Amino acid sequence: MPKKVKASSETYLADLYRQLIQGVGEDVKREGLKRTPARAAAALKFLTKGYGENIEKVINGAIFKSDTDEIILVKNIELYSLCEHHLLPFIGKCHVAYIPHGQVIGLSKIARIVDVFARRLQIQEKLTKEIADAIMKYTKARGVAVVIEAQHLCLMMRGVEKQNSVMTTSCVLGVFRHNQPTRAEFFSLIK
Repeated sequence: MPKKVKASSETYLADLYRQLIQGVGEDVKREGLKRTPARAAAALKFLTKGYGENIEKVINGAIFKSDTDEIILVKNIELYSLCEHHLLPFIGKCHVAYIPHGQVIGLSKIARIVDVFARRLQIQEKLTKEIADAIMKYTKARGVAVVIEAQHLCLMMRGVEKQNSVMTTSCVLGVFRHNQPTRAEFFSLIK
């Protein structure tokens, strides 16, 4: 049954892409465009696969007891998302830190959590907070800090067309928010 839903969803999207291509004045029967609606539909489904993912299933029990009580930081996690305002990509890196409170999360799970939220229609500000909230919720950490640095094609390819601009957002929770030395240590580690 899920395959049928997926197929009808992709068929629906392909029909919409066919209309978009015609809307810009192109011939969807032209050799180079004949299969483009189906390819674009499949690509969009992949780029937004985060809607079909569940954080608990992504973590899959990879929370482990630990007496570690210092900052754990994963830097430069690549991320790819789509701007919810223009449906254009934004591409960047995410830095995630947390201070455990009796347990740690499997390393790959942090990157997977970033992907779950990035693979949705997003604004960077919301994405940053969603990642921080999820890490805090599932690790029960003493604190979580997330910084995202990204370039937005909606800013680069259209509008003001600024090629070298980078947007930086942060979300700090728990001890990262309330303890200035801990916060400063995090920001010095990601430089």
